[in-house]
Amino acid sequence: MKFKHINSLLAVLFCVATGSAIADASKLYDPSIKHAPQDGVLKFYGAGGPHTAFKKVAEQYEKDTGQKVEIIAGPEKTWSLKAQADADMLWGTSEQSMTAFLETYKTFDSAKVEPIYIRPAVIAVKKGNPKNIQGIADLLKPGMKIVVTEGSGVSNTSGTGVWEDVAGRLGRLDDVKAFRKNIVSYSTGSGASYKAFQTQNADAWITWPNWPIVKSDDLELVKIEPARAIWRDVNVVISPLADPNAKQFVEFLVSAQGQKLMATEGWVRN
Repeated sequence: MKFKHINSLLAVLFCVATGSAIADASKLYDPSIKHAPQDGVLKFYGAGGPHTAFKKVAEQYEKDTGQKVEIIAGPEKTWSLKAQADADMLWGTSEQSMTAFLETYKTFDSAKVEPIYIRPAVIAVKKGNPKNIQGIADLLKPGMKIVVTEGSGVSNTSGTGVWEDVAGRLGRLDDVKAFRKNIVSYSTGSGASYKAFQTQNADAWITWPNWPIVKSDDLELVKIEPARAIWRDVNVVISPLADPNAKQFVEFLVSAQGQKLMATEGWVRN
């Protein structure tokens, strides 16, 4: 009975601890902030990853129109309060990411979210691919060292759950078990994953095409087998109070010129 009481107490403490962590993630919303984005500058906020391609599009848009666009990216906690005040637009690096964002940025309407590009999960390996990794099947072998990206209950990231989707895609529990045994880091966010890939001397990282493309000095891209392919979109939503030309910028993002620039980092409109 004594041990049962201790186990029950530990279970309660665990729930309180994890609940507190998740609650901390929702504390970004500040109801005292007035959302007033109309200031003559388009401000576009979201998680890191798409931002490097978005910046290429924004630079071209500025040249063509003279309208300034600021691309503000990174972990949500670094820009959330500012975005609540002046974001004209938000991007989500997946549907689950945008759903989470809209719990905080309450002026934005879920019905107005528009998926604009899509990309597949890929395997990032060391430059030169020294382990000759050709797909997920190679990552199931004993001794492989894999980094995966997770939100860990405290961060909003497109990588949450992707490794499990890929490993379990064929409906084989043993694949998930073998893959999990080889994970050396569950990193909170893609930036942390990139660092862990280096510090852990990892063999592979389940990520998105833009990372090995942008970090080509360190990384090489290996495609995941078609039977295991997982795709997630990047989506945008415009504030109803946004500067008037916010819609024009989104239209440029998906124009032929915008698509050409986005494709340089693996973003496609299939």
